[in-house]
Amino acid sequence: MRLGDTTAVRRHGSTAPADPQRPPALRVASVPSTHVYIRHLGPVDEPSPFEFLRDPDPDDPTVPAGGKWWPPAMLEPAWARSADFDVFHIQFGFDARSPEQLAELVDVLRRRGKPLVQTVHDLRNPHHLDRTLHDAQLDALLPYADALVTLTDGAANEIRRRWGREAHVVPHPHVIDFATMERLQRRRDERRRDEFRIGVHIKSLRQSMDPLPVIKVLAETVRDLPGAVLQVNGHHDVLDDDGARRDDEVATWLTRAADAGRIDLRVHDFLPDDDLWEYLGDLDVTVLPYRFGTHSGWLEACRDAGTTVVAPTCGYYADQGPVLTYGFDEHHFDAESLRSAVAEAFESRPDHRVTVQERRAQRLHVARSHDRLYRSLMT
Repeated sequence: MRLGDTTAVRRHGSTAPADPQRPPALRVASVPSTHVYIRHLGPVDEPSPFEFLRDPDPDDPTVPAGGKWWPPAMLEPAWARSADFDVFHIQFGFDARSPEQLAELVDVLRRRGKPLVQTVHDLRNPHHLDRTLHDAQLDALLPYADALVTLTDGAANEIRRRWGREAHVVPHPHVIDFATMERLQRRRDERRRDEFRIGVHIKSLRQSMDPLPVIKVLAETVRDLPGAVLQVNGHHDVLDDDGARRDDEVATWLTRAADAGRIDLRVHDFLPDDDLWEYLGDLDVTVLPYRFGTHSGWLEACRDAGTTVVAPTCGYYADQGPVLTYGFDEHHFDAESLRSAVAEAFESRPDHRVTVQERRAQRLHVARSHDRLYRSLMT
């Protein structure tokens, strides 16, 4: 396959024969195409209105990628200059390119007359302690995109304030597949146990995370909640003695707390999706220990599983769907609000789940919103 050979795959929606009265599917260069968010942009019960090109292999952009898509080869000006597509849509991965490289990409698309759509997932990169680079990358893209999409009204307001642009607000689709959603929610409804399990997942400690103050308050709070258990999950690279990214303060405190029986500590590598959904489905509450950020796919997965989310006041997590909140950002941590949120979850057992029927309808709305947007840019 030569550079620019952009074999497309119909990744979304039904495999039923296409309606001859429907316009032909648009060829979308989505960066990337294999992320779960992009996989769930299409409808479920009707043919997809678009085809997403396969992610090129980062090591050889002339062939499709296997499981690896980062750094995205589609962002290479050479690829965009010769590939066959109708719309170029940036979702994730542009942090792999400098602002100057992104400006060059924008110029290539302009010269070819190819519309550029940008979905603004992150107004603050959760992997960057210093926001300067990410802000410069956004400055290279957002003023020049033909259309902007974001997930919440709060993010749209910030985009309007910072760049004077109007963004289409389209909600985040489901993360967990429908069959698993139904099973996890049914199991939750049938579950009878005295235990109340609160989870904090520190993963590999993104820069946006500051879990220790949160976990310390939670460890104190569960003492006063009959049957409450605090489960903390983290990766080997942060918590093992020889971990490549070991954090001594966090690892030492968690190990001592686990030895004292104050927390249920689980150390593992990255969880495969099936294991991750089971983990989320077994929690009553998950607490997000973020001090900065914008949106969260983790939050959406919890809504799918029926797990109550306690989210910080930074970012726009509360705009995504029903959550309990506590005060946490780069400048302050409100321990009392965290205690209150967890106590409310324990006492009222709120049901913030989103049903499969709602997610199916949302998939159709999301797909049609993107289809209308793409086709409006083709005229």
